Amino acid sequence: MKVELKKLIDTAAGRIPADLVIKNCKIVNVFSGKIQEGDIAFSGNQIAGIGEYEGVKVIDAEGRYAAPGFIDSHIHIESSYVSPEEIGRLLVPHGGTTIMADPHEIVNVCGIAGLDYMMKAAENTVLDVKYELPSCVPATPFEHSGAVIDAEAMKEPITREGIAGLGEFMNFPGVINAADSDLDKIIVAKQEGKFIDGHGPGITGKELNAYAAARIAADHECSTVEEMNDRLERGMYILLRQGSACHNLRTLIKGMTAENSRRCLLCSDDRQPKTILHEGHLDNHLRICVEEGLDPVTAIRMATLNAAECFDLKDRGAIAPGYRGDVVLLDDLKDFHVNRVFVEGTLVAEEGKYLPEIKKCDISSVKGSVIVKDFSKEKFKMNLKSNKVNVIKILPGGVVTAKDTAEIELDANGEFVRNPGVDLVKVAVVERHQGTGNVACGFLKGYGIKEGAVALSVAHDSHNIIVVGVNDEEMEFAVNSLIEQEGGIVLVKEGKVIESMPMPIAGLMSDQSGEWVDQKLTDIHEKAYEELGICGDVEPVMTLCFMSLAVIPEIKLTDMGLFDVTTFSFIPVEVE
Repeated sequence: MKVELKKLIDTAAGRIPADLVIKNCKIVNVFSGKIQEGDIAFSGNQIAGIGEYEGVKVIDAEGRYAAPGFIDSHIHIESSYVSPEEIGRLLVPHGGTTIMADPHEIVNVCGIAGLDYMMKAAENTVLDVKYELPSCVPATPFEHSGAVIDAEAMKEPITREGIAGLGEFMNFPGVINAADSDLDKIIVAKQEGKFIDGHGPGITGKELNAYAAARIAADHECSTVEEMNDRLERGMYILLRQGSACHNLRTLIKGMTAENSRRCLLCSDDRQPKTILHEGHLDNHLRICVEEGLDPVTAIRMATLNAAECFDLKDRGAIAPGYRGDVVLLDDLKDFHVNRVFVEGTLVAEEGKYLPEIKKCDISSVKGSVIVKDFSKEKFKMNLKSNKVNVIKILPGGVVTAKDTAEIELDANGEFVRNPGVDLVKVAVVERHQGTGNVACGFLKGYGIKEGAVALSVAHDSHNIIVVGVNDEEMEFAVNSLIEQEGGIVLVKEGKVIESMPMPIAGLMSDQSGEWVDQKLTDIHEKAYEELGICGDVEPVMTLCFMSLAVIPEIKLTDMGLFDVTTFSFIPVEVE
């Protein structure tokens, strides 16, 4: 350490040549807000200085802008449908050098073994993956998951060097009501001096005070400027989200001011390969920020220094002496085209190409996760007494749903008779972890499916199987096809699989490339719209996989029944 420190100081002082110098840069100084012209000198994996330097190796930036490496403040790797190695290959060429990743999807399926896999796999990418220990496994007690991680089970993993903090605390009612089990989890993180990430949609007033009092660091669930300001005023950081499913960035930017901008960060939450390959990553967020009139240096600060300060990453977030050598060269501060990316002083991406060799971690520990027992189409029978039912209504553009009602036609046995002229179909969740045989049914409006069925093993956050279709036979075939391929996505029509994407990694992720996943999703979307008739303004996969997330208002379906998120209680399918 002493030898490295001496070398760093000698390099900074100009007494010895730098290992690498990037010359002719316009350096974005996130501390002063200014653009400085000069060179960036590296000593090993750190920045030694900015100014005029000579180096053993020299790269000419040709007047490009040099920004600190981008930090995604909240992302679920699993929701990209690719492995940690592959997400690194996809994100780094877009300037991403660090991500705050909450692996609660795979931990809900595989428990700590899922976390172990994710941490091991992340060693194979230059992207620095800072994992957060999932706080809510299961997310709520109102569904069956593959694991239960209580405070006692958290005590070992929270101490790991690769665990930066406690993941988003989705059971906000538990925090607000000071439930013993939730307090125990919070204390585990506090005792290790690690942050606690948040997830608190719709909380206001004294309940928000209660949530913030637990020192929840941040929230990415704001959908209005009012919600954003409420949290900023209580000392929380706000993560402005632009993912594949939720797009809150343009709305929330309108609430940013010179006074509050230092408490605002950028995040993806969920970002599929299609979005990354065609729109980008945080470079896309930055383009949107500037389009909305935000100063580009302020925008870059949100993607760098603000995030580093929020998550106590003292070694990064700026181009300055002694900081980690993560640098992104940009052609301009409008389109934010990424020319080259350096991680720890090494060139790792150039003109969209990831340069390091790609090695994949063994996935055998997280395979074979689809365990379904006692299943048949008989489980889809509802035996209704009333023709007036509660309905999950899809609201376009996000994952929030509305509680609605509808009058349906029933046959002599009280079974739903679908009217092809009405956009209302049966939806079901099939438990796939513990072999309970649980199947819960409800009704979905706004999805638009007119033929066949769609089944997924990606159903946030416990990831049971969710299936929607025009009749029980098609739904049964879809579920059985999904079981046979060990999870993923299946589209069926007239008793045949018309498109599918196997996801052998916990039923959540493919072991293939991002481009392969992108093409598969393209084919799936095409078949969903053209052959199954799903509504054109509905994302057929991402929308469906959130229909069981019992922490996002207003009404969802778990394997235990229809759930009203506003009252945090189960409700009958029939209107009482």
